[in-house]
Parts: sequence; C-alpha cells; structure tokens
Amino acid sequence: MPVPQCFVKHIQINNVLDHPGILMLNICLILPLLSSTLNGFDSSMINNLQILPGWQEYFHKPQGMKLGLINCAHDIGILSGTPFSPYVSDLLGRRATMFIGAVVMLAGILTQGSSMTIQVFIGARVLIGFGMAFSINAAPLLISELSYPTHRGKMTSLYNSMWYSGSIISAWICLGSYDDTGTSPLSWRTPSYVQAVIPIIQMVLIWFIPESPRFLMARGLESQAARVLAQCHANGGDERNPLVVFEMAQIRHALNLEREFTSGKSYLRCFSTPGNRQRMFTIIWIAVFSQWSGNGLVSYYINTVLNGVGITQTRTKAAINGGLQTFNLVSALVSMMMVDKLGRRRIFLISNIGMLIAFAMWTVTTALFSQWGNVVAARATVPLIFIYFFFYDFAYTAMLVLYTLEILPYNIRAKGFAIMNITIYSTNAFNSLVNPVALDTIGWKYYLFYCGWLILELLFVMVYIVETRARTLEETAALFDGVKVHRGIVERTDEAGMTLGRMSPYPGLQDNPGAVETASSVSRSYFESQSEESAVAFAR
Repeated sequence: MPVPQCFVKHIQINNVLDHPGILMLNICLILPLLSSTLNGFDSSMINNLQILPGWQEYFHKPQGMKLGLINCAHDIGILSGTPFSPYVSDLLGRRATMFIGAVVMLAGILTQGSSMTIQVFIGARVLIGFGMAFSINAAPLLISELSYPTHRGKMTSLYNSMWYSGSIISAWICLGSYDDTGTSPLSWRTPSYVQAVIPIIQMVLIWFIPESPRFLMARGLESQAARVLAQCHANGGDERNPLVVFEMAQIRHALNLEREFTSGKSYLRCFSTPGNRQRMFTIIWIAVFSQWSGNGLVSYYINTVLNGVGITQTRTKAAINGGLQTFNLVSALVSMMMVDKLGRRRIFLISNIGMLIAFAMWTVTTALFSQWGNVVAARATVPLIFIYFFFYDFAYTAMLVLYTLEILPYNIRAKGFAIMNITIYSTNAFNSLVNPVALDTIGWKYYLFYCGWLILELLFVMVYIVETRARTLEETAALFDGVKVHRGIVERTDEAGMTLGRMSPYPGLQDNPGAVETASSVSRSYFESQSEESAVAFAR
C-alpha cells in the first residue's frame, strides 16, 4: 500500500550528513552491530581452526563425536544463557545486558586462548557461548527499537548480515597466523586472543550510547524516552517535534493495550493467543530452516567437505573459506538493499528456490567425484557452493532477525526472539553432533536428506510466510489475529496521527486536511514495515 508523500517526505532522510543527530545515532548503532560480528567470529572459529595443522596436532586430531562436541560447545553455552537473557533485557535494559554478556565472553576468550587441554578448551567455548546469549538477545532489540524509522528495516537486516564480517576476520586471521607461525600453537592461540577486542570495546563504550526508548517507556521513564527520541530522531533535540510526539503516542498506546489484553511475564505468553501461536510457529520453523538447509555442512565442516572433493592443501582450503565468507557478506548486503523493494515474502521464495536448485547440483557433483573420481565435477563443486550461499544469504542471513522482530509486539519481543535463538542453537548443536558422523558414515548420500528437506522448506514458505512490508494495522491484525481487531487501537492510532497532523509545522500537512486524515491511517503502514510496535497486531 503506498504511503502518501506529504507524510513520508518529512521523515525520509536523503543525506544523513545533513542530520547530525541521526548520523550520530547510526554511529552509535555500530556498537550493537559488533555483537553480530563477534558471533560470526566465534561461530566460525572452530571451522577455521580445523584447517590449521597446529591446532590439529595440539589437540591430537579430534574426530567424530569429540569433534562434534567441540563444535557444539559454543551452542551449549548459548542454550544455557538464552532462557535468562530476555528477563535481564526487560529488567535491566538492553545496554546493561550487552555489558554483562561482554564481561562473560571476555573471561571465556582469555581462557580459550590459554587452554592447555581439550577439556579446558571446550569449557571456555561453553563460557563464551553463555555470554554470547545475553549479547545477541539485547543487541538486535536495541537496534530495532532505537533506529530512525526509515532506517529500521535496513539496520535490522544489517545486524544479521554483520555475522559474516566476523567470519571473514576469523578466516583471514587464521590464514595469516598460519603463514606467520606455521604449526606452532600460536597459529590458533593468536586468533583466540584477537577475539577479545570486541568485548573490550563494548564494555568501555556501551554506556555512551542511548538506551531503547521502548524499554524506558515500559519502565515508566517517559521523560527519558522523549529525550532519547528527540536527540536521535529530531535534529536539535526538540521533544515537541511532531515525529517525536507521534512516536511517543504510538509506543504509549501500544504498551497500554498490551497491558490491557495480556498479563504475565513467562514464556507462555508467547503462545497465549492464536495470533501469537501463529507468529511463534512461523518464527520457530524459519529458525530451523536457517540451520537445516545444508549450510551447516560448510559453515562448520568445510575441511571435511573439501576433502570429499579432493581439495586437501591447507592454504587452498583456508583461501576458499576466506573468499566464501567475503562473498557471503556481499550477498547479505545485496539482500539488505533489496529488502524494502522486493518485500519479505518474495525474498524468501527466491532464496528457497535458488538453494534447492544449487544444492541439488552440488549433490550431483559430489557424488560424481566420490563414486567415479570425476575431477571436472570436483572443480564444479566450489562455484556451486558459492552460488548456494548467495541464495541462502539472500533470505536467511539478512531477513531472519528482521522478519522475526517485525511480527513480534513489544510485550513478547525479547522472549520471542530468545525462542528463535534457542531454536537456532538447538538445531545447530544437533547438526554439530550428527553431521560429522553422517559424513563419515554415508558420505555424499547424506546430501540427499537436505535435498528433500529443502523441498519441504519451499512448501512451507509458499504457505506460511506472509508479506509484512507496508501493511496497515488492520491488515496485519487480520493476518495474525483474525479479523476481530480491538477498536481501541484503531481509534488511538487515528488520534495520534491527527495529533501529528495538527502539530506539524510543514505546509504540506497543514494546508491539506485530507492529507492529515490519510496520514493517520497510512502512517502506521509505513512504520509497520520498519518494525515499529504497529508492525504487528496486538495480542488479545
């Protein structure tokens, strides 16, 4: 549904350099974005270390279940901390939660770098994951709730895309460390210590960025919330700015209605209404798909996969891995730029169709080399891996966090996002234990399972993924909570929009009464697509 230009043009930012407050806000948001970078660095660490002879020799070439345990130790830590992280985020705030996570991760990183035994190394991985659970719960919430309205979709999709920036750093640091130190233990200890840079930066700077205005409003600190919105969204910091007034009214109405129609603070609230159950059903399954689409074979076992097609030289494997991570980041950024043009549903469809075709061809080339030693097929495998990951990144990197936060109202946002993370790392832990055993036992035939699974994913996307871009409140309510929309939210939203129109200093709104009425109904549509509270229907 198109948004009237008389409303949008006054909040659309063409050149951020002309708006120092918004420029400073985007600079501040780099700090929570670094949580995704650190997650990518740490998640890729073991995959990269497996390529290094120094790490293999120091820990006596772990295989099978032992290698699976090393890989999933990080996920075990995240699963241990994630159930508690939303309570901390909602009680202490997004910034404090990120600080706690950084402290715990720093302790784990220093322990990992100084590990003398495989048991200590695994324990350090668990500790890092435990701290990571708090960081990756709070950081995207802060980005989504603090971003300027017209930047929110891109900034939120950028968050998950930054995972690959950490993966790139990890891959190339491991390669550089190998080139400099060879098979020395420093070849794997150095990347471990480099990992400490981001937690230290976050610990030092986190208190210098604003807190989420939605958190402040939920805690009854409306004056502080207004001050944050004025500083970040209105040049000059005027709390009477029409956009600030509108956002304050919008958040206030959302929180009041959520308190009116829902109660309790447990995870059960995420499943308390049919609409919430539909949201969680969709979120859980797209989280499963993000890990069970065949991507885990390369993300965590690239050494085994490349060995399977005859690529055995350490430096060649490290270079392919580093190039793949760079390619993944570019692919995710392309999707980020297209997210508001193509829409959410279309991006998911393109992604799943492309993955299915590319993975099927990848399976064929791997089978040809494994069964008949076809060298041409082996060479074709590497570009097919790149093609596959382009389509994977197109939706499941850029869109996963964005789509989840868009369809969750504030009252269950932190917990719903935690459930998404629990699902991701549970399936990832399962992959870490099963994939090496399956690859050792049945080899390329294991790929056939993922071919079938990708067909099921495509069918799910076709049936259950709904478009959330530019939806009005009524349309979104009908999609998730049925057609019976509480009249109160509509009336209060209209009131907020009319207030915005009356207070607006812009002639385009003052001189056109019809535009004011239109703004009251469709301004919500615009903000919905940017993950505002109005992006979702409210639980009844």
